[in-house]
Amino acid sequence: MTPDIDTLSPGSSLQRDGLNHQAIEDYLKTIYKLEQVKSPVSTSRIAAERQVKPGSATSMIQRLNKLNLVNYEKHYGVTLTDSGREIALEVIRHHRLVELYLIEALDFGWDEVHEQADILEHVISEKLEEKIAAALNHPEFDPHGDPIPSKEGQVTQVKAYRLSELSLGSRAIVSRIPDDADGELLRYLGSLGLIPGKKIKVVDVAPFEGPITIQIGGVNKIIGNKVATQVLVRLI
Repeated sequence: MTPDIDTLSPGSSLQRDGLNHQAIEDYLKTIYKLEQVKSPVSTSRIAAERQVKPGSATSMIQRLNKLNLVNYEKHYGVTLTDSGREIALEVIRHHRLVELYLIEALDFGWDEVHEQADILEHVISEKLEEKIAAALNHPEFDPHGDPIPSKEGQVTQVKAYRLSELSLGSRAIVSRIPDDADGELLRYLGSLGLIPGKKIKVVDVAPFEGPITIQIGGVNKIIGNKVATQVLVRLI
């Protein structure tokens, strides 16, 4: 969670500026994420996602509104302006490129990179971003299957379903695992082979939200319903 800017001493101007910049980007990224589910975005949803008090979220939203980065109306909600969306997508691009680079070049695990990328996304230059993208051959997706926005702000759309929604006999390819999922869950899914790009087949579905049995590489794996809701797939 971003430190409270207002608790810094008056002499901490450089730190204050840095935290203010980071906080703005974090809020824009959060609003973009929540907009994908439902728009406009309520302040209560933003506060819950940022893990802050509603009053703190409202204060930041009002600041973003003055900067013309969001459109905000009390009791209506928040939407990003074109400028706000441009910044959000740039930060998301940084984050997802960094995640992939840490895995491909520095041998990080896919359960380790989210926290590192959360820090680095705010500080890498545009020149470094392009160097990373070129070194990775301009990838479309990050290690967790999330689309990497292009430099022009275009985002590949992939229709996906939760693994828990599939019926008996369904065949699919693992599409995405939320990159901010618990590290232990990511390690568990990795041990099962449930990673983006893997083909699966549903061979049994227990009733009453029971476990689902899938086949990966000819081997049956039993997945709990709660875990299955975290795995997004596309049908084949």
